[in-house]
Amino acid sequence: MSQLAILGGDPVRRKPFAPWPQYQPSDIARIVRTVESRHWGGYPLPTALASGFCKDFAAMHGAEYALPVANGTVSLSIALQAAGVGFGDEVIVPAYTWDGTATAVLAMGAVPVFADIDPDTYCLCVESVRQAITPRTKAIIPVHLAMRFTEMGDLMTLAHFHNLKVIEDAAHAHGGAYHGKGAGSIGDMGSFSLQESKLMTAGEGGMLTTNSLEYYEAMQTVVNCGRASLTDKFGQRLLGLNYRMTDLQIALLIGQLETLPALRALRAERAHLLGSLLQGVPGIRVLPEQPGITAPTNYCYVLQYRPEPGQPAPHRDLFVAALEKEGIPCDGRFYEAVYKSDLFYATPKKCPQLAYERETPVDYSQDHCPVSERAAYDESIWLFQFCLIGEEEDVRDVARAIEKVASNLETLSKQDPALAGVKAMGRAQRARFERQKNY
Repeated sequence: MSQLAILGGDPVRRKPFAPWPQYQPSDIARIVRTVESRHWGGYPLPTALASGFCKDFAAMHGAEYALPVANGTVSLSIALQAAGVGFGDEVIVPAYTWDGTATAVLAMGAVPVFADIDPDTYCLCVESVRQAITPRTKAIIPVHLAMRFTEMGDLMTLAHFHNLKVIEDAAHAHGGAYHGKGAGSIGDMGSFSLQESKLMTAGEGGMLTTNSLEYYEAMQTVVNCGRASLTDKFGQRLLGLNYRMTDLQIALLIGQLETLPALRALRAERAHLLGSLLQGVPGIRVLPEQPGITAPTNYCYVLQYRPEPGQPAPHRDLFVAALEKEGIPCDGRFYEAVYKSDLFYATPKKCPQLAYERETPVDYSQDHCPVSERAAYDESIWLFQFCLIGEEEDVRDVARAIEKVASNLETLSKQDPALAGVKAMGRAQRARFERQKNY
């Protein structure tokens, strides 16, 4: 096998991958029409342009209602408020996710409680949730992560038994379905992100879905400055802020929704090919298939780095650095265990709910979710979704690069980890991904 690029050899690939976001000429025309209409904002809610988009988005996901909002973090806060989660209440979230899943809970005055993840899906482990339930628990936020779903059947059974609300964080799951039910339609409410890296995007933005008119009215009130919903059947009056999405964003999202099915199918096809090419590569484990997924969706393609016990092997971060030098955009520390993240500033001084009616304040430094920590710091390798929307040869290059690095583990293990600036890699690579300059 040729010399690794990180050690001075030639990389497997120099050609850029497909650009992201994708857009069509019709998107530009629609934006121009929206600009010329001089109606750019999101009031009244919903706007005429947003109404049709929301109907189509809801239908794609098997939900009765959909509501556009400012972003995919406030969407979780809005759902929590609509669900009646109050100050000091506990909300169970996975330890392995984007920090915003937990900070949205804090923003509502509630207390995130971390549960561990399933080692085969990286999604919330139902048994870990069961062990985390207390008399204070009011809701659960499962996250459908990267390319897999939380086992929603078992989770919903558990939630119903304890009278808990379920808010699906479907920020990675646009267009996906589990046992024939669309993402965001299984729990009480669903939350989607439309941030620039997501499977459909308006640069920023979020969507909420539900099958309950009561929740839909409550969410409208929160989003629209406290105003009554249009139907107002339940007469809800909740403290609201302006979380509305603009019509300029809706104009982009109409095209994004139209192209989502074809791109989703292409990613699924490419992901299947990549999985088949990587079977048997030493030190690499492909996530097992999840039979419950009836409409696959791939925000990123996730692998597990698992060298054989006793085999000389570098740390995962150095493996990822070597893979990136081969021309493959990827990340290892894509997510951290949230309670260890340098963006999770949850202390009793900053978040008084952590001490509210408790003899001892919540101390997240004592949390330990071993599967989440292994995924975050030792095991996961994230390949970005735009690697899966180009030519078939792109996927074969990814597989060749992984096999090349995996075949040189002993050589790579002898290198100084500082060779790749390993300690800063997670945040640095993520920032580079967000800028989308190189790929």
